Amino acid sequence: MANNDVENGEEVFVDAAEEVCGMDLSTAMEEARLACSYFFNNRFEEARTLMRPWAHKSMYHGLGYGTFMYLQAIMTFDPKDIETAIETLKQSVEVCNRFRRKNTIGESLGKMVKKVDYNSFTKEEIHAELCYAECLLLRAVLTFMEDETLISFLKGGMKIRACYQSYKECWYILEGRDWSKDADKMHFESGVRMGVGAFNLMISQLPQKILKLLEFVGFSGNKSCQKSLGLSELERGFHLEGSLRRVLCALVLLGYHLIATYVLGTSEGDLVMAQTILDDHLKLYPNGAWFLFFAARLEYVKGNFDLAIEKYTTSLNSQNEWRQFHHLCYWELMWCCIMSAQFKEGEEYADKLLQESKWSKATYAYQKASCMCMRMDELTPAEKQELSETMRSIPGLKQRIAGKSLPVEKFAVKKSLRFFAQGERLCLSALELIYAWNGIKILAKKYENIEKIYSIIERELRRLEKIRADNRSEYYYDDYLLANLLKGSCLAYMNSPLQAEECFKFIVSNEKKIKEDTYLVPNALLELGLLLLRANDLEQSRIILEHAKNNYKGYSLESRLHFRVHATLNKISTLQKGSQSVGSNPMDSYPSISRSPSPCHSKTSGTTNGTGPHLKPTKNGKSISTHP
Repeated sequence: MANNDVENGEEVFVDAAEEVCGMDLSTAMEEARLACSYFFNNRFEEARTLMRPWAHKSMYHGLGYGTFMYLQAIMTFDPKDIETAIETLKQSVEVCNRFRRKNTIGESLGKMVKKVDYNSFTKEEIHAELCYAECLLLRAVLTFMEDETLISFLKGGMKIRACYQSYKECWYILEGRDWSKDADKMHFESGVRMGVGAFNLMISQLPQKILKLLEFVGFSGNKSCQKSLGLSELERGFHLEGSLRRVLCALVLLGYHLIATYVLGTSEGDLVMAQTILDDHLKLYPNGAWFLFFAARLEYVKGNFDLAIEKYTTSLNSQNEWRQFHHLCYWELMWCCIMSAQFKEGEEYADKLLQESKWSKATYAYQKASCMCMRMDELTPAEKQELSETMRSIPGLKQRIAGKSLPVEKFAVKKSLRFFAQGERLCLSALELIYAWNGIKILAKKYENIEKIYSIIERELRRLEKIRADNRSEYYYDDYLLANLLKGSCLAYMNSPLQAEECFKFIVSNEKKIKEDTYLVPNALLELGLLLLRANDLEQSRIILEHAKNNYKGYSLESRLHFRVHATLNKISTLQKGSQSVGSNPMDSYPSISRSPSPCHSKTSGTTNGTGPHLKPTKNGKSISTHP
């Protein structure tokens, strides 16, 4: 493509690439690779300094610099950092757009009736399309974080749609271009597989009500195979040795297998795959804070809390340049301590976060206070005063992030008010947080861990049962049923399903006695559904889960339950109907799948059709475990 300029009264045609950048593509990719090496070896400022001078001219420098600013913004949640990252990525998108293929009207119309000749695209044009998609995705995420207006949601949604369309075009380029003479194919391929894989994985995790919002900006589709296909593409990108985006495929896979699956409670992470990735990348970056962090996280999800504490401390001490990274380690260390019933130590890490981090001070304050509540009988008068002051501060610390109040902050505020309403005491507050963050499954990895927590629950139940009826507070059954939910959740993993079932049914049968904690009942129904799934009673499990999803609204942390219900219903559907066959193109639509009407709802669910970002399945699918 050519742009005209005027020099000495005559038109001069200048090649676009020469006009906007004096750096060739190979050098740009090599510098991006070097910046990546700096970054994962804790030389963060050097990485940023290498990218900054050419960020307004070179697509790879623009992408690299924008990515570093994006990471800083999401770690701090500082409005100034978010604004800076948005402006940087806006510039990066513009730079990439200059190099993209510009079709005439005739060429655009021609694409509808004949196959595009991707061999006619220059190397700059195909890499610009990929960098453009990556920058646009980061820009869209920050748009959602910017403010709470509908316009921001629509702008972000449209950017994600444009990003998806670019990745779709990149896939067609990867499939339709002759790469026999292109030594850089692996760099392009790893980026395409990372983007397409991440899209599949992201869409597969979303509850139906969120997908309905995305349908407004053009997304729809069947999600039955998206998770496995997304993981498959990311793994293929990871196995492209020497490719520029291989390390990013590794990070997405580690984030999914070690964090997302456990925070959302949607499935079990592939710990063998995570170990393979870590073994590989710790050889490349032995002191890299990010991979040391994930090595610690792997020990955490295995239930090896003492070893995890040791490794998180190593990650923490590996660098001092990004203090925000220390906060991630403090968060994990806090959970290691809570899960191993070291509540004093957990309180100290929560206090560090409260003093230093800007993410959610209401959450940190409540976590600190909840750990103190677990030690109520041993607190000094000064500590009791500190506890009261911390609880009293929580409502004033609530903020709006990503345009709305965080559900965990609303939960913290409600519990802080409850603390004073029932005589400055809370029941099993830190263990309630373990349940809310889907930690029981991790506790169950080691019997001694879950047994320790179970004994604390039993002790509290005995205390509550000794309270005479005429001395019980108005929140007595809230506390008593919470203890039963925690007890049943532990028993479910301690090979006592019948006793666990009794706990959950007891909660449901006493629903009308609950004053405030209405979330207990739908969660008890979820746990009942999971017990039935483990017993292979798929239909009864589905009925109970549908009932929990459709008949309870407006309770605390509702979205967390919906993620777990959504994932479990998908698993049941897969087990009942079997895998669906799809075409070979990951961007083609799947056949529609009819959904059975919910026995707890008078309306029937419709079929799902669409053209969401799908990938082809493997011919030999793995069997699906019934263990949620």
